[in-house]
Amino acid sequence: MAHRLFVAIRPPEEISDLLIDAMDDSPEFRWQDEEQLHLTLRFVGEVDRPVAQDLADALTRIRSDQFQIRINGVGRFEQRSSGALWAGVEPKAPVAALATKIERIYGRRYDPVSEITITTGATEGLFAALTALVDRGDEVVLFQPVYDSYVPAVQLSGGRPVFITLRPPHFRIDWDDVRRAVTSRTKVIVINSPHNPTGTIWSRDDFTELERVLQQTGAVIIADEVYEHIVFDGARHESVARYPALAERAVVISSFGKTYTTTGWKVGYCAAPAELTALIQSVHQWIVFAVNGAVQMAYADAVARDPECAGVTAFYQRKRDLFLSLVAGSRFRPLRSAGTFFQLLDYSDISNAGDEDFAIAMTRTHGVASIPLTPFLHAGETADRIVRFCFAKRDETLTQAADRLRAI
Repeated sequence: MAHRLFVAIRPPEEISDLLIDAMDDSPEFRWQDEEQLHLTLRFVGEVDRPVAQDLADALTRIRSDQFQIRINGVGRFEQRSSGALWAGVEPKAPVAALATKIERIYGRRYDPVSEITITTGATEGLFAALTALVDRGDEVVLFQPVYDSYVPAVQLSGGRPVFITLRPPHFRIDWDDVRRAVTSRTKVIVINSPHNPTGTIWSRDDFTELERVLQQTGAVIIADEVYEHIVFDGARHESVARYPALAERAVVISSFGKTYTTTGWKVGYCAAPAELTALIQSVHQWIVFAVNGAVQMAYADAVARDPECAGVTAFYQRKRDLFLSLVAGSRFRPLRSAGTFFQLLDYSDISNAGDEDFAIAMTRTHGVASIPLTPFLHAGETADRIVRFCFAKRDETLTQAADRLRAI
């Protein structure tokens, strides 16, 4: 049964494997050419930016101070070397730094002891939350295109995904569709803003509508907010934590990796009312139990120093603007990204091919890789002629890639 479950789903990682095969066939591609590697495999979705020096320095200080620490499964210190000090002060558990940050930015205070769980990346947090909340036969409302880990997590718990399709070019939510989808069987509704893969963001009006829809239900919200600090054009990230009535029934999930370009360090968190947190931790403790303590302390230092992360927003806005300026004049039509480090391009003026075939052909012929949207769709839906690019790259990589795109 489990094998059939996953064979039926074609995640973006499988498309990445197909793109690697296409690179092998491409006359433009040479494995020994580092720049070409950035234009192909790494252009799919990986961030090409070094770890911030202050974060690296913080981790070095922790190691040099030789803390003998253990941070338990929810992010609290259980023991440390007697009298040890870090940079002249006692270390602060990540949950305390996070609670302060969330209250400062979004206005809601989460208790560090009973309402925040440190997880091995946001994906583990999503899995733990869905596993804790979804029982066999429960319905889970998902907006598609949908991030690839949601559906398997729902199905592994015996839940039934209910899809609401967002349509290009604007991918706006049709709230009449939501009202039809939410029923007495709805256990969870998963929202993702800023949204991967479309780059759209939720507005205040969207949250007002969500509150109306859920008013007479017991459904729980799982809010995937990993790109919370990557929102453009002066827009404000509308966290569910800003809305008291919704926050009382919500699990807010975010990631240090996206904010600090340290995705390989795999540290995220869930913030939720105590009753929901207890359920999540009852699953989390049997998945990983605890998360790297030294890395958590380095993040706590970074969060305490700069909770707003304004530099992150400015960095990615400049990258988005650069990429859009570089592809201007091409036959691709950008669907302007409002958040995340992804940009959709419509290629309908170039080819009638399906998005998967087009992405593979573009890699083979031109040496630039993208991700099609079809793998993010379910229930028989197929994507329009749109592919996703990642602009979290060095300027020279974006320039070379755009030169090739303009030539198509």
